[in-house]
Amino acid sequence: MNRSVKVAVIGAGVSGLSAARELQREGHRVVVFEKHHRIGFAWVYDPTTESDPLSVDPNRETIHSSLYLSLRTNLPRPLMGFLDYPFSKEETGDPRTFPGHEELLRFLDKFADEFVLHSLIQFNAEVLRVEQIDSHWVVESNPRGSASVSQERETFEAVVVCTGHHTTPRLAKTPGIERWPGFQMHSHNYRVPEPFRGQIVVIIGLGPSGFDISREVAPIAKEVHMATKIPHGMDFKLENRDNIFYHTTIKKVYEDGLVTFEDGFSIHANATIHCTGYRYNFPFLDTNGAVSVEKKWVEPLYKHVFPPALAPSLSFVGLTYLEAIFLVIELQSKWVARVLSGKVHLPTEEEMMISVQKDYQQLEEKGVPKDQTHCLRPFQADYKHWLAAQCGLAPLEEWRENMFVECIKNFFEMKDKFRDQWDDDYWDAIIRS
Repeated sequence: MNRSVKVAVIGAGVSGLSAARELQREGHRVVVFEKHHRIGFAWVYDPTTESDPLSVDPNRETIHSSLYLSLRTNLPRPLMGFLDYPFSKEETGDPRTFPGHEELLRFLDKFADEFVLHSLIQFNAEVLRVEQIDSHWVVESNPRGSASVSQERETFEAVVVCTGHHTTPRLAKTPGIERWPGFQMHSHNYRVPEPFRGQIVVIIGLGPSGFDISREVAPIAKEVHMATKIPHGMDFKLENRDNIFYHTTIKKVYEDGLVTFEDGFSIHANATIHCTGYRYNFPFLDTNGAVSVEKKWVEPLYKHVFPPALAPSLSFVGLTYLEAIFLVIELQSKWVARVLSGKVHLPTEEEMMISVQKDYQQLEEKGVPKDQTHCLRPFQADYKHWLAAQCGLAPLEEWRENMFVECIKNFFEMKDKFRDQWDDDYWDAIIRS
């Protein structure tokens, strides 16, 4: 008989909804804690920005959403749904293969309704502390922003952390930035391009947000200069075009507004937009040192999910970068649910730590920093197949990885209109074959 445990899921975004569904399917007793008033809050557009545009002031009012008004999905619909619940086009919705953020939010709402997930969720319940006491996990929460309300404590047998990693901005280290007089913003607080009209803008970062924002700002800015660092293992050349000029990383900035780049170019700029990503942050989680949380690294985690010393009662879902995130989240969720029910057994703590150390060694041999594990594409592809096998699923279709690689290639080759030039007929034929 399958084991049924009481599980706390922290967060009701894509990861939390997926985890809740799979846990419920396995017969577990699930409580989802969501600090906002609805599901998928990261996909709710909010024109409000934080009082500190760099998001470094600890006393600022935090805005959860990082959406800009024009944001569209980075991946096509076939990669943005679940294995048994695709992100299909509807007559009344956004018909595009790479739809806007409103369409993705509607999809999540339908998903939650279809699998009756709302009944599992405590809304407006901000988790303040998660701590293991006497082999059980205690979750303390209270209504967000209501300090006068007494805190609630509830005990669980397991906790699944699903809070995502797109809320706490990460900034690059730039010599002289403390005295640089220009306007600075993290992409977390970017909404529309109009504030940058007629300005010389420096954009730091080559990820999806840097790609989108540079193209949106360039038509109205005087110039856009991008400070880029080519990820490990990537080999491509960037060409200046359409008022966007590519450079290497910033060497130093000065009090008179001058920005100098490692390639020798320099310019007096008006504004800098930091498209430098986000860092992991779990301020509520107390593991007594069993888990270390750094800017872009959570360790040690067996297969990116279970900390060996606390497995299987503590797990993380969705801690991946540069991936077909819906698929990885779904597979991780299925795996966690099956492990907790006893259908799948984890190795011993010692064996899991040996596996983690082998991963570290693999990175070291390839010369890849720990925070760039997302650049190891073959490793990630193997990981998804391994997860599928753990979940008792048939091998994943080859088109999924090929489609994802094609998207990444389009981004790094800076193909501006690749979303609208996507060949649906070609890929539909590939999927059907």
